[in-house]
Amino acid sequence: MTELQREMQFSTQDFMALGMEEVAYVKPVQMEGQTVYAVHAADGTQMALIEERATAFAAVRKNDMEPLSVH
Repeated sequence: MTELQREMQFSTQDFMALGMEEVAYVKPVQMEGQTVYAVHAADGTQMALIEERATAFAAVRKNDMEPLSVH
């Protein structure tokens, strides 16, 4: 392994922290028989459950983050 390759390796914690302040992930989940949208931080921490996809995306943007859809 070259020195550059060693420097480019990320630990699990480094990888999970990427985008923590910039992106949030929105994915559909089932809750009590209906689809709602879970908003997650880059490290996977669930931050919210929202009834409508558009509202979830708007909430993420309102908090100065970029929403990304997860299927």
